[in-house]
Amino acid sequence: QVQLVESGGGLVQAGGSLRLSCAASGHTFSSAVAAWFRQAPGKQRELVAAITSAGRLNYADSVKGRFTLSRDNAKNTVYLQMNSLEPEDTAVYYCAVRKVNIIVTSSERYNYWGQGTQVTVSS
Repeated sequence: QVQLVESGGGLVQAGGSLRLSCAASGHTFSSAVAAWFRQAPGKQRELVAAITSAGRLNYADSVKGRFTLSRDNAKNTVYLQMNSLEPEDTAVYYCAVRKVNIIVTSSERYNYWGQGTQVTVSS
């Protein structure tokens, strides 16, 4: 079992930056895919970025060049650095872990979820 606790969300002006953190408990984190999804009102949950245990990365096209995902397996933590934020980035951001160490975009294929953290970008 893995428990995920997110932090770092908040309100920021367009062009600003935020750093989200996701701390995991449980011994499977270091061998699993860690990811961030987001869900805006009235929209489906979408993959923002994901990273395998070895550090292979996948980003949504909409965040490439602006967001950076990293993980520290020693601390069981994954980080999402978000720069040049846009109002379109406003959403609830969820940390997720997939036990199978292959990145997929479907949220249904992820096994564990955090409670979510709100990110609001004002124009």
